[in-house]
Order: sequence, then structure tokens, then C-alpha cells
Amino acid sequence: MTTATATDQTLAPRPAGGPLQAAHDSLVVAKRNLIRMLRIPEVVIFGLIQPIMFVVLFSYVFGGAIPVPGQHGSDPSVYRNYLMAGIFAQTVTFATAGAGAGIADDMHKGLIDRFRSLPMARGAVLTGRTIADLVQTALTVVVLSIVAVIVGWRVHNGVFDTLAAFGLLLLLGYAFSWIGALIGLSVRTPEAATSGGLIWLFPLTFISNAFVPTSNMPSFLRTIADWNPFSATVQACRQLFGNPTGIVSHAWPMQHPAWASLIWSVVIVLVFRTWSVHKYRTAAA
Repeated sequence: MTTATATDQTLAPRPAGGPLQAAHDSLVVAKRNLIRMLRIPEVVIFGLIQPIMFVVLFSYVFGGAIPVPGQHGSDPSVYRNYLMAGIFAQTVTFATAGAGAGIADDMHKGLIDRFRSLPMARGAVLTGRTIADLVQTALTVVVLSIVAVIVGWRVHNGVFDTLAAFGLLLLLGYAFSWIGALIGLSVRTPEAATSGGLIWLFPLTFISNAFVPTSNMPSFLRTIADWNPFSATVQACRQLFGNPTGIVSHAWPMQHPAWASLIWSVVIVLVFRTWSVHKYRTAAA
């Protein structure tokens, strides 16, 4: 019994140590996922259609019906500029469902078991997947920005502020992709991962300042919205883009939205990456 156990441990592949090796393994997995995305272009195309539909529908259906506090008149272009930060944030967070479904699909097909048999860093499989999802999200944001400009969205601050806003958006999307990774590891099928990845995103995005000002919400909902990490990112982007912000709450995240967004995203990455990698290792045991 002891001899057999020792033999198994000797034959089992051991990952090479060090952060550089872990980074290399993560990039290899990311490349694999990006190649797969290119071979299935409909996944990317469908991922682009939904945010474009939101831009068009909200801009032209609700644009003249929702006034922005602090802005005079009911010019639809004012609401379009107010709206776009929310659409951007919604787009990067909704990628969470795709991340979870992808990992659940790999688990379902046994691909994760093949990775486990290789001498690679344990967290590389999940890190590589989230990096690939981040690249896809960045592509979606670029296309969405072009559509936004077509419907009348404009940036009024400098290039540095604009890039900082997009950086906060992508960081939030990357943070949420780790929540998707945890969901994908926790369910049995890709369908369950898709449902589980979306069901909590709707209240997160709609109980926020993304689409309407929070000033008319009940007090308890406004408090939730003000401390929502999603709201902090939206508010930070509006300020950095130079777009209308509406009535700003006295809550700390709304007074310092860029810092709040950064802190929220880093905390989410640290917590859910640790949790996801632990779950991956536990499942591998």
C-alpha cells in the first residue's frame, strides 16, 4: 500500500515552480481559448449584438422620456451621454456569464481533467480563461464605442481620462469574470452556469445609477445603489468621460467613484480568485 502510494506520487506530474512559470502557463491557456473563440466567431458576434441593441433601444426609446437631473430641457442627446457609461459597465459585467459557461463546458467535457494531468500551475487554467475573456470584452467595448459615437455619445475630457475610464471598466469586467469562474466550477452544466451567471447580474445592474438617476429610488434602494461597485464604476466613467452625472449622492463611493471602483475591483479579484483556485484544487484532489 505504501509502495503504491509512493509510486503514484513519483509518477504524478508536478508543476514547475515560480511566478514566471505560472504566468507562462496562464498565457498558454489564454492563447488556447482565444484560438477557440476565433474558430467559433458566432460567439463573438452574438456577444456584440446584445450591447448594441441596448444602446439603440435605450437611446431612441427612452432617450426623450428620462430627464437627467441638473440638465435643462429634454434633449435626447443628454440622456445618451448619461447612458453610455452604464451600457459600457453592463457589457463588461455580463461577460461573466460567458466565462462561467466556458469553464463549466470544459469541466463537462473533461478538458479540465486533461489539464490537471499536466505539470502546470494550478491557477493557470482559470487565469488563462479570464485573460482570454478580458481580450474578448475589450474587443466588444471597442465596437460598442464606435456605435455609441454614431448615436451621439461624445467624450469631453482628454485622452488620459478616457483611457483611465476604459481601464476601470476592463478591470471591473476582469474582476467579475472571477465570479463567473467560481460559478462555472460550482455547477454541473454550461446551461446552469449561464443561468447562474445572469440571475444575480440583473439586480446588480438595475439597482444602480446605470440607466436612471437614483434620486427617485426609495431610500433603502438608493443606499444599495450608492454602495454598489457597479455604480461606482459607472459614476467614475461619467466623470472621466465628461458626461452628465445627475445628482450625486453624499455616499463616499459617489464622492470618490474612481477610488471606490478601483478598490471594489481589486477586492473582488483577490477574494474570488482565491476562492476559485481553492475550489479548483479541491476538485482536483
